[in-house]
Formats: sequence, C-alpha cells, structure tokens
Amino acid sequence: MSALFISRVTIKDPAKFQDYLQRSKDLASLHGAQLLASGKAPRALSGSPAPHQLAVIVRFPGMEVLDAWHASEAYQALIPLREEASDQEITVYEVTA
Repeated sequence: MSALFISRVTIKDPAKFQDYLQRSKDLASLHGAQLLASGKAPRALSGSPAPHQLAVIVRFPGMEVLDAWHASEAYQALIPLREEASDQEITVYEVTA
C-alpha cells in the first residue's frame, strides 16, 4: 500500500527553499518516491482560499518507506534548512484505493 506525503508550503526564503526542495527531492528519490504534483492554488471551489503558496504531493512505495526516509539522518539534517526556507503543514496518508 503506497503512502502520500502532502505539504502545504508558505515560502519565507525562495533561494533556500529551492535548495531544500532539490536536496529533499534527490533524497526522497533514493527511497523510491515519486513527485505527483507541485503547484499553486489559484482559487477555492469551496470554503476559504488556501493561505499557503504551494502544495506538494509525493508518493512513496509504502508508509514504512516514508517513515524511514523522514527519520533518516540525511533528511533530519535538512529540517533546519526547511524551517529557515518555509513554513509547512505536512500530512501523510495511506493510499487504500
């Protein structure tokens, strides 16, 4: 069963965010991750407009792989850069269908 990593991002430092994005993408690909989508929300179909600037959706082969990637020493070392570069709300989902 695959797992989705969904992040809603508000960028604080564009240059640092690009560095974080590339480094985390390279690392995630080593864990079999695939970027499914990255984009801005131009409007809301229901409710309030999104307060964030960007949404990123990444599929991992499974929750255990996603957890291993997130807990890895290499990714943990990127967290300070992520926090300097952006504010993120990150949620993970197990894909059942």
